[in-house]
Amino acid sequence: AYVNSGFAPLNDSPGHEPYDARRSSGNTNDLRGKIIRIRVNEGGTYDIPKGNLFPPGTEKTRPESYTMGHRIPYRISVDPTNSYVYWGDVGPDAQQDSVSSRGPRGYDEVNQAREAGNFGWPLFIADNKPYVAYDYETGESGVTFDPEKPVNNSRNNTGLTELPKAMPAFIYYPYASSMDFPQVGTGGRNAMAGPVYYADLYSGKNILPGYYDGKLIIYDWMRGWMKAVTFFEDGNFNKMEPFASEVEINSLIDMELGPDGRLYLLEYGSGWFTRNADSGLSYIEYNGGNRPPVIDDFIVDRTSGPLPLMIAAEVEARDREKDGVSYVWKFGDTRVETQEPTMTHTFEEAGEYMVSVEITDDKGAGIQSRTLSVVAGNSRPEVTIDIVGGNRSFMLPGVPVNYEVNVQDPDGSGSIETENLYVSVEYRESLDAVNQSLGHQELSAEVSGKSIAQALDCKTCHKEREASIGPTYLEIAEKYQDNPDATSYLQKKIVAGGSGVWGEVTMPAHPNINSEESRQLALYIQSLAGNGHRKASLPASGSILPDPKQGDKVLVLTASYTDNGNEGVVPLTGSSAVTLKGSTVSFSPNTTNQGMMPISFGGMDLLLLPPQESWFAFEDIDLTGVKVAYLMAGWQEAPQTGLDFEMRLGSPKGKIIGSGSMPKPVSGQPGGVIPIQLSTQMEVKVSELYFVYKPKAGTDRGAGAVALMNVRFDSK
Repeated sequence: AYVNSGFAPLNDSPGHEPYDARRSSGNTNDLRGKIIRIRVNEGGTYDIPKGNLFPPGTEKTRPESYTMGHRIPYRISVDPTNSYVYWGDVGPDAQQDSVSSRGPRGYDEVNQAREAGNFGWPLFIADNKPYVAYDYETGESGVTFDPEKPVNNSRNNTGLTELPKAMPAFIYYPYASSMDFPQVGTGGRNAMAGPVYYADLYSGKNILPGYYDGKLIIYDWMRGWMKAVTFFEDGNFNKMEPFASEVEINSLIDMELGPDGRLYLLEYGSGWFTRNADSGLSYIEYNGGNRPPVIDDFIVDRTSGPLPLMIAAEVEARDREKDGVSYVWKFGDTRVETQEPTMTHTFEEAGEYMVSVEITDDKGAGIQSRTLSVVAGNSRPEVTIDIVGGNRSFMLPGVPVNYEVNVQDPDGSGSIETENLYVSVEYRESLDAVNQSLGHQELSAEVSGKSIAQALDCKTCHKEREASIGPTYLEIAEKYQDNPDATSYLQKKIVAGGSGVWGEVTMPAHPNINSEESRQLALYIQSLAGNGHRKASLPASGSILPDPKQGDKVLVLTASYTDNGNEGVVPLTGSSAVTLKGSTVSFSPNTTNQGMMPISFGGMDLLLLPPQESWFAFEDIDLTGVKVAYLMAGWQEAPQTGLDFEMRLGSPKGKIIGSGSMPKPVSGQPGGVIPIQLSTQMEVKVSELYFVYKPKAGTDRGAGAVALMNVRFDSK
């Protein structure tokens, strides 16, 4: 009945050993919750250096320990000049202080160890705020721990009872705003320590400026900031300030200074336990001189069309020193120098042209835009997908998705060739994975390959299914359909050419085709086999019963159509995609709310319910076919009342379209569901949907934290 509730885990009741950090972090005879310091020998053995927390041979201790009393010491950094050790320590989740009965709320810490020491956990946190001994069998509170004379009297302790005095944290902050360190902000937290920078240790033209000499760089994975910390001469905290605040980082999980003076960053990305498109290894370098212009966008109004084709190009650029700039426009082999950021050009002859612009400031620093392909003499087909009469936000369990694909080919004969249309459905784990895939045209690689085949001389010798001087593409696909290396083999054949496999006719080489084009062509050929890479196309209109596999949360319906090209012009592919998310909507650190506290726990973003009325909101939710919304809640200590919610349109005081209640949970139940039945059947996408928590009047919900986990929309 009595649990941690986000305070220090001090439960030494029999059978509850995992809930007692005094047997690990607070145990001098255990390496968990320690930063160890050893000297490794060449043979694989190690020695204990002088100055560790416990001299070798001290009874009930581990001499490897340099510091103890850590909860999650994460990213450890050693000052290369004075050997001070810095680390972030991720704290517990209690939202409010319970000074007399349990102790302080949770804090994250950035710590400094100038020498070996005990940093307090689980008896203390932050600036030695003490926890209170607690009897988990009776719910009674005992003594408040003394940081000058900490005592570990847990029955699970195998080390010393009397611990070294506790050291206060260097920097510390809770979920809420901090009076001591207001610069760190509020919200989810995950403190980490980076390096201390010394300018004379690095060489290179892009090392950080001398201003940062001797400063510690810290960062927070959840809050997305980096800070530079300045010390007083005695090594104590002086101030912190934003570091590279204009650089957008995506869940920074590690940083290191390279020998070239660059600050290298490892970004985890915005999603939990997923392949994040915005993850990566990047670096920050300092440019103390003239900086080149920055291109924010490069736009061409038309990338295809009939002859004569006139296009308008525009570049959005800026020079950070306000220098004058000039432009060199490239339209295929034509170069035009101007002083203007806009340009028009007319293509008189059919073909494919590469269009770009180079911008140079008056000191000679320049930057090249991306290159766009413009096809003159053919118009790209226009493809649209309509969801007919169903929900356009979600794939609802058991509800078919009815769709209709429409194609307009401006330069075609008016009839659409069915064999050139490819419709597919796939499932992905996240919208990020979908956007990355669409951005790299993975969904239409085979269709793009068909375009390439029609544009090259391949069509002279090969047909898709009809006999010619060379084998049909279908025959090639069937020959290699069981070969795991077929794609790379076919790519090499396409580039290098050859003879003897299908007879004596020589297949010409294509040395000018790049690797991506050869890959797409190989995928197109392989897709023709019965068990090839690509499934048979879905019909132009039909119905799909969603069947995602475990872990897949997004349905992607894609349609691509490739025209036949025109004389001297490559065929073009038009494509479109519709995404339907799973009907369970998770929270994020940016979920709009009032009164609730966003936190992260166990890889999930949660919203903590306060005692008073509060709300959260979703945007652009299609309620077509939705009859009920299930709000999932969890807790460590069950609330003493049920939970009531209202669903409203437009604002927290807007029209009520549903309400629901969860009865008072039984003791020991870890969570519950609040079903919110829609009182009005909605067949529309609403711009703002509000979920309003309505506390029960005259009752106390209890001290335990209640966390909202997600909302699941259903059709029944």
